[in-house]
Amino acid sequence: MSCGKHHEVACQEVLADVYIYLDAECDREAKQRIKQHLEECGECLREYGIEQEVKALVARCCSSEGSPEGLRDRLRAKLDAVTRTSP
Repeated sequence: MSCGKHHEVACQEVLADVYIYLDAECDREAKQRIKQHLEECGECLREYGIEQEVKALVARCCSSEGSPEGLRDRLRAKLDAVTRTSP
């Protein structure tokens, strides 16, 4: 996905790392870079909102049990595939 505007960090790169950002698993520099992009790019901010809702839904549904082995990797692969094919 790309909004068509030039950003210091490409939309696809931000969306590929959005779960790392949501989970607070990125370093301070990456966090600032992603946050700045989301403040500048309405398209990614909308996508980020969707991702945030998905994460909250998974947390609610699976809060009493751990996630299945490999779920994170499968979700990341699926998101990567979607962001590569989005216009």
